Amino acid sequence: MGVLSTLVCDVIHGPPPTVEISEGWGGVAYGLSGLGAALDDDWEMVPIIKVGADVAEDARVWLCAVPGMCAEPSLCVVPEPNNRSELRYLSAEHRTEQMSGGVPGWTFEELRPLLDAALLDALYVNFLSGREVDLTTMQQIRAHFSGPIYVDLHMLLWHTDAVGRRSLHPLDHAASWCACFDFIQVNEDEMRMLAHDFEACALLALHEGVLATFVTLGSRGVRYDAHAALRSLADRKAILQRANADVDDEPAHGIQPPIPVPTGVRIDPTGCGDVWGGTIFARLLAGDALPHALASANRAASHNAQSQGVVGLANRLVARRVAAALIDSQA
Repeated sequence: MGVLSTLVCDVIHGPPPTVEISEGWGGVAYGLSGLGAALDDDWEMVPIIKVGADVAEDARVWLCAVPGMCAEPSLCVVPEPNNRSELRYLSAEHRTEQMSGGVPGWTFEELRPLLDAALLDALYVNFLSGREVDLTTMQQIRAHFSGPIYVDLHMLLWHTDAVGRRSLHPLDHAASWCACFDFIQVNEDEMRMLAHDFEACALLALHEGVLATFVTLGSRGVRYDAHAALRSLADRKAILQRANADVDDEPAHGIQPPIPVPTGVRIDPTGCGDVWGGTIFARLLAGDALPHALASANRAASHNAQSQGVVGLANRLVARRVAAALIDSQA
């Protein structure tokens, strides 16, 4: 699996009522942890990531410790300072974010030899700078690569002002972007930059060939809308062959409820969406039915919310996944 995204250095304030400040890897580090913990053993991750020279060695060391990572993962080191993010939580589900750094995006000329050499079977894309690739490059990737592509649009829907503060903006050429992906993830606020409600967002995406949309709702769980014929990823080929023959069929949809966090446990929501997305894509690739993949992703996000920081996160998620499987088998 190729992982096209950005490693970000985070400084985190909160969430309330704590005033604790923490620093560490953010960005796709959470997504990689979710993927590494949930992938079957016959999969490995290949990072397609640019990092600033100021953090390159630390980034390599961290990547090598992630379960499921390919042997000797390589990064594209650039002279620009690495991307950094300062997060200030206003509540457990709302925050402000200020970005700095200047890691540039990829061109298709840069990406094509990497994609070919990696012999990819799947591609996970997480926009955590918003500059990873532009629309033309993503369209070229889609035309070149026939495997399933999962995306968390996230920072593609945010613009940065002169001092690095982020604010939401509608996505230009939204339909063309949607046509590049098999699965699309956004949070509820970001969804409204694509369409005015869940149904309109799903209609936009599924009309362009997307198999399913996932809208994370924080403590309320996840809203999903899926192609009527999608039961698992094994259905992808048949759906693509049918093209738009059944585009008017009513999509399957619903709310996957959250896994409650035990009372009294301190919640840190940082990275929950990234862990969620990495987990559901990994379980879909493993052949899980969509309801089971959704449940696994919610369970992983709940575990992440009970942890602080990304150090050791993948191993903690693996341990809890094993424990959950044991409980299920005994039941």
